[in-house]
Amino acid sequence: MNASFQRLMAEATRLTRAGDLQGATAAIQAALGGASAQPASNDSQGNAGPLPSFLDPLGGPDAKRQVWGRSCVIDIEAREVETETQALMQPVPRTGQFITGSHTDSAGTREYKLYVPPGYHGQALPLVVMLHGCTQNPDDFAAGTGMNDAALERDFFVLYPAQAQNANASRCWNWFKHNHQRRGGGEPALLAGMTRDVMKRYNIDPHRVYVAGLSAGGAMAAILGDTYPDLFAAVGVHSGLPSGSATDVKSAFTAMKGGAAAASTGPAPPTIVFHGDQDTTVHPVNGEQVVAASAGAARPELERARSDNGREYTRRIYRDAGGRVIAEHWAVHGAGHAWSGGSARGSYTDAKGPDATEEMLRFFFENALRTGR
Repeated sequence: MNASFQRLMAEATRLTRAGDLQGATAAIQAALGGASAQPASNDSQGNAGPLPSFLDPLGGPDAKRQVWGRSCVIDIEAREVETETQALMQPVPRTGQFITGSHTDSAGTREYKLYVPPGYHGQALPLVVMLHGCTQNPDDFAAGTGMNDAALERDFFVLYPAQAQNANASRCWNWFKHNHQRRGGGEPALLAGMTRDVMKRYNIDPHRVYVAGLSAGGAMAAILGDTYPDLFAAVGVHSGLPSGSATDVKSAFTAMKGGAAAASTGPAPPTIVFHGDQDTTVHPVNGEQVVAASAGAARPELERARSDNGREYTRRIYRDAGGRVIAEHWAVHGAGHAWSGGSARGSYTDAKGPDATEEMLRFFFENALRTGR
């Protein structure tokens, strides 16, 4: 088999995986066309040149068998590429796919659910990582936030890591333990590794990867933004706590009841916070402290309004010196410890508040990862 054929078939496979089916077809056709026997050449007198070796009686039957065998190999390889092309062309159901997976690395093993939108055909798409709260699971969290429904409309992936009960009896992310608050170790490393694994399996836009969470998941989202600002372009924290606000169970309860000083390692990525001002599980002051890690000394612009469903809220917008929005804080008046604007299909939701899912997505897609940050 000649090098040109192998090169063209390899290119056809690459183009298929990239979603360029027209280019892949052209490459296959070029490969098969180049493999065909070339017509005998004519000399200047119009006489036929030497016969191809496989038709030359002096070549003998072995030559014919070699060509026949070569043709079979060509046909088999073409069929293999065609089969792979057909597999990659299989359409995602119109509702998308919600598949189960698992990730293992030196920090441990965690299951996950991944939503693949029906509009995915190999093109680069954003990824939103969603971290559930205590006692929740990916299916519950997806139902309550409606994030899959939003992904269906806008074409982005959603990754829902699942906390293992043997890692925390209430399936809380261990945001309050010092060994789960640093880069390169514990749950932050595991979740970052899981995210990168999904990015390798699918064509995820590396500049548009985001993380959000509720309660303990919100606290872990803040930690991920703090420890992996080179991976996550923006962060959403709902009813959570700032990175480094506790180092053990005792200090966790203290922070949850009255807030605690954050201990971030540097400027956080752009962050949007939602918090009910009647939250008796995680004190609302924690939301203000999360925003402070991103907003710094910026002075907020205030907006007071009422959601379509009835709850009033105060929105604070923080900009950097160049006018870019770097943080938003949504204080939902009268709301408790629940996902604002969420669905009753899931736990810990408040349908009356402004839609946290929609506002987080708006905020996320306004931010792309800045190289060198």
